[in-house]
Amino acid sequence: MSSLHDILRQRVDDGTVPGAVGLVARGDDVEVVAVGSADVEGTAPMARDSIFRIASITKPITAAALLTLVDEGRIGLDDPVAEWLPELAKPMVVRTPTSPVDDVVPADRPVTVEDLLSFRTGWGLPSDFALPAAQSLFAIQDHSLPFGDWPDPDTWLGQLSQVPMLHQPGEAWLYGTSSALQGILAARVSGRTLPDFLAERIFEPLGMRDTGFEVPASKRDRFTSSYAPAEDGTLRLTDTPDGDYSRRPRFPSGGGALVSTADDWLAFARMLLAGGQGLLTPTSVSRMTTNHLTAAQREAAALFLEGQGWGYGGQVDVAPIDLWNVPGRYGWIGGTGTTAHIVPPTGTVTILLTQVAMTGPTPMRLMREFWECTARS
Repeated sequence: MSSLHDILRQRVDDGTVPGAVGLVARGDDVEVVAVGSADVEGTAPMARDSIFRIASITKPITAAALLTLVDEGRIGLDDPVAEWLPELAKPMVVRTPTSPVDDVVPADRPVTVEDLLSFRTGWGLPSDFALPAAQSLFAIQDHSLPFGDWPDPDTWLGQLSQVPMLHQPGEAWLYGTSSALQGILAARVSGRTLPDFLAERIFEPLGMRDTGFEVPASKRDRFTSSYAPAEDGTLRLTDTPDGDYSRRPRFPSGGGALVSTADDWLAFARMLLAGGQGLLTPTSVSRMTTNHLTAAQREAAALFLEGQGWGYGGQVDVAPIDLWNVPGRYGWIGGTGTTAHIVPPTGTVTILLTQVAMTGPTPMRLMREFWECTARS
């Protein structure tokens, strides 16, 4: 793995990131490279067990947890979500994607559980952020704010119900909002908070000891600071170990609010590669890791998916566009500078954790370098 070390070391040395942890697993053969520091001051070296804000690689975990309820028969994929989310019983849809938010028609069918899982709910981010309905969604789905500053899930859901859908249910893939809805749905069906539900169904059975919605004081010496690129080429501090994650957020979002480590996400990945490992049925794992989008839906979502497909909670590669795009490869990227995938045909897991935020939906250079390196090795 010297080539991976060299790539990560280069990006630390040129100031792209203060540090990084890269992991590649093939069966029991696991290689981990930790370089740099937990912050720009170099107060602690990056380590294999460093804790990161993992952002949207939370999404596959939330989808898996919701599918445990499907496996138990407590909800069905075709069930209307309004049974548990009555706020969404009568959604309105803009007449066309470019229509103003007051030019609406009723949804032509109920939103289903499968719509949430496949990101074809009708709410979410399109490729054109300037669309009126997208701007209306941004007003309540503001990811520039920490989840501790969001309203509680019930209040947020009430706000969402006042935002018109951009597309009819099932019509188009739209990013992000569906995972937040999955988390709220799982909580209401189970009668638990989402943090407690995820702990019970996923974290504790898999031994994911460092994964959760907050970092206790006893672990903050392993918690990295977070940054965003500044206009002058430096890194701007956005959060510290004693900051936003020192307490459970008011909105524990299933879309991106978890912290975790490389080994914890590896445990989750191995569960998927093992066909569910008793937590999920093989059928549910197959549904998670199979593309559900049409060619037209993939094309419309090219800003996010770059021509690939979407399963439940993560991208599914369908075309060998780049070296690392193996058909069946499943996973996603996180806006805080994280990426995690499984490659079922080869039994491979690749995880990269950094603490520098992306500047948009396009994967940053270091992610592509990591993917290429691990695909070649």
